[in-house]
Amino acid sequence: MIPRRDDREPRNLETLPMPSEPQSSGLTRTRLFAAILMIVGLLSGCGSARPAKYYQLTVPTEAGAVEKPDAVPVSLLVGGLMTTHLYREDRIVYGNGPEQLGTYEYQRWAEPPTEMIQEILLRQLRATGHYRAVHVRRSNMPGDFAIRGRLYDFKELDGSPISTRVTLELEMRDLKTGATVWNHYYTYDEPASGKDVPAVVEALDKNVQRAVKEIVESLDQYFASHPAK
Repeated sequence: MIPRRDDREPRNLETLPMPSEPQSSGLTRTRLFAAILMIVGLLSGCGSARPAKYYQLTVPTEAGAVEKPDAVPVSLLVGGLMTTHLYREDRIVYGNGPEQLGTYEYQRWAEPPTEMIQEILLRQLRATGHYRAVHVRRSNMPGDFAIRGRLYDFKELDGSPISTRVTLELEMRDLKTGATVWNHYYTYDEPASGKDVPAVVEALDKNVQRAVKEIVESLDQYFASHPAK
């Protein structure tokens, strides 16, 4: 996607060169007055900016969160995702080539991506009914296994067609032994159905749902082959 130039966050602002030697007092006052007018103009222009639009990922309900008779007798603690500062904020990120990233100014997430993904994973694990308990990890929360990870990509990719990339890696640690007993790496490019931001959001949502489904299935396979004692 190539959004309009005024819809992207400016990368650099040029500064006016300062004179290397003192000028006359009249000229200095003139330049100072002009600079003040410029600042006032910029500030007044901020008030005319169009309102931001906010988007969110699909978070499943927990209506089916009933422990099944064959549930694994363990408590899982789901921790947050480490990531770059871009994905800890609310801006929607796009990529121009492999090295350049930008953000939309007026299109934003309702919550940071890391928090939305953590909530989706938490609710999906609860909804399966495969575990005795699933909680958000806190310092005083008891549990048997802790899940944590890192989010590498959560962005729009320019191209034809437009697509979205989600890349994350999770690991699970046995809190009794401190050993890492499971890990899962996910990366996928989900094509968007259009070139506008809502289509990009829809593709990112599908990508995250795919990732969480894959992670839940991988955890099921681990506990099936490593019965809890």
